[in-house]
Amino acid sequence: MRGAVPRYLAVGMTDLPDHDHWLTPSEAERLQGFPYAKRREEARLGRWTAKRAVARALRLEEDTAILRDLVIRNASDGAPEVFFDGRRAPMSISMTDRADWAVCTVIGGDRPIGCDLELVEPRSSAFVADYFTSEERADIEAAPHDHDLLANLIWSAKESALKVLRTGLRRDTRSVDVKIMSEELDGGWRSLYVTTEEDSVFTGWWCRFGEFVFTYVSATGTVAPTSLIDPPPLEKATPSHSWMAEPRRSPPAGPLGPGR
Repeated sequence: MRGAVPRYLAVGMTDLPDHDHWLTPSEAERLQGFPYAKRREEARLGRWTAKRAVARALRLEEDTAILRDLVIRNASDGAPEVFFDGRRAPMSISMTDRADWAVCTVIGGDRPIGCDLELVEPRSSAFVADYFTSEERADIEAAPHDHDLLANLIWSAKESALKVLRTGLRRDTRSVDVKIMSEELDGGWRSLYVTTEEDSVFTGWWCRFGEFVFTYVSATGTVAPTSLIDPPPLEKATPSHSWMAEPRRSPPAGPLGPGR
């Protein structure tokens, strides 16, 4: 795959297969252990999206056998890592999901990256006061008509940056400060910058897709992400919460269940 070009794949819950044969037995066993549909289906969707993104980036067939050989493991700090045929693949990935949609961003080499998908939804003043820096709060207050967009956008960029730092929300969200740029630069993408309390500066990109906002942050600086599918599925994405209909829905048949 091309080294420093970040690419992403977005997949909706309706595209999930009704079986788990694309998972390894250990992956399927872990997912089947989740009692609640929301957690299980989000995890399945995330793995399905990541495996397909990696296969496309490596120009592999997306058949069941290949996807089963592509394993997404979590490092000790929780960050996802890709293994193929038992060996670490030469790439970095970041995963995110929201409202029945998942996104996986891939890039060649060992480059810390982070991505996050959020809904543009109401965020209270108390939320902003608790989790945002004084500079971020000032930017939001200066644009009251864009309060919800900016609040969710800045929060998304924070999540992406904390993935770059490989800490996630274990680290104080106010230890990273986000600056949003509004000028459209590349196919609908706009830039952003994140400064950490250690004075490191990360570059990033953001784009709004209907009711969603998507951010990407890198420690090394890159061009804007490009979709592995054209046109990008997020352009027509509709948020939903399918798990609410059956909160304890049974998992589909997989490598350990019927139909093997």
